[in-house]
Amino acid sequence: MILRAPGCAAAERLRTSVAMAARAGELVEQMIATHGGRELWDSAREVRVRVSAGGLAFASKFQGSAVRDVEARVATDVQRVTFTPYRRPGQRGVLEPDGSVRIETDGGQVLARRERPRAAFADLRHKLWWDTLDILYFGTYAMWTYMSAPFVFAREDFAVRELGAWDEGGERWRRLAVTYPASVHTHCAEQVFYADERGRIRRHDYTAEPIGARARAAHYCHELREFDGLLLPVRREVFPRRGDNRPRARPRLVWIDVWEGAIVR
Repeated sequence: MILRAPGCAAAERLRTSVAMAARAGELVEQMIATHGGRELWDSAREVRVRVSAGGLAFASKFQGSAVRDVEARVATDVQRVTFTPYRRPGQRGVLEPDGSVRIETDGGQVLARRERPRAAFADLRHKLWWDTLDILYFGTYAMWTYMSAPFVFAREDFAVRELGAWDEGGERWRRLAVTYPASVHTHCAEQVFYADERGRIRRHDYTAEPIGARARAAHYCHELREFDGLLLPVRREVFPRRGDNRPRARPRLVWIDVWEGAIVR
């Protein structure tokens, strides 16, 4: 039997912690480089994509066709997103960094506004149906979450740690747990990103809290393409996630298609 002094055990834990942090940091840097690089993201004012989305999660809230053929403009420095048109020609939907959302005319006249949309999801009405401001909040913060990954992971207010590797579809993916700061509007505080051997994000797990505490999702990124140097999936699919972390084959909760993308400086 080998006895270790308390100080030795603490030092070993510290070395292990430092090594794990280094591995997580290395994975973040690989992911950022693969998706276009830190310089590309930092030099951009916003990312512009043409997108449509739908699926059972939207339809169940009576908003199945809310996001169809919209231009999403996603700011890189703050969490600001604009959907144009929304929901009809001549109007747009806007998410501001404080989480407020509004629908306004192209000339800037405010037609509808909600200051604290996240808090509203706790009431009974939101369990049954959503209105156009609800789906605007959900869709815009989700788009910022997807477009900003993995570039924001290197920021000081984000915490990252590497989890054990994951085998799926004959591949082995590294897993990065990311804790988002409270100031960011997103699905939930901790989310997990799966990266292949090249550092490409292939899967993204989260709980979509505005839908419900049981809305555990496995979000897949397909057909990655390059737009102005930025690597983006042109097709996304979201399925329920089981207790063993495996996805269910149905229903398809959300689908997202992107067919145009550009960096705006």
